[in-house]
Amino acid sequence: MMVAPMRAELTQVGFEELTTAEQVVSEMDNAEGTKLVVFNSVCGCAAGTCRPGIRLALQNTVKKPGKLFSAFAGMETAAVAKAREYTLPFPPSSPSIALFKDGELVHMVERHHIEGRSPEQIASNLIGAFEQYC
Repeated sequence: MMVAPMRAELTQVGFEELTTAEQVVSEMDNAEGTKLVVFNSVCGCAAGTCRPGIRLALQNTVKKPGKLFSAFAGMETAAVAKAREYTLPFPPSSPSIALFKDGELVHMVERHHIEGRSPEQIASNLIGAFEQYC
């Protein structure tokens, strides 16, 4: 119940939640197209800048990933662990944002790229990646 509003910030703009390892494999092994995977979190930088930045990016660009997914760190541990396998060699961090194109990780925004940044800075980073890869 406590994380429901944090989930809703992304599901309200079209994100599908990855809740099981099997679901992650099913979605990620279908490599065609672009996919944005957000490793959601309860931390302040997720609430203050990450989720708002993602929403701003999606609202302010024509080019967008074909599929939007989120996995909630600390909640669906098996799904998060499986999804993180697709972001190697980057170390686990939450929040973080991964963009895939045709099965290849093409852009990664790690926690240290989120902390201390404004939602507008995160949106700008993502819009640049969307324009390049989507």
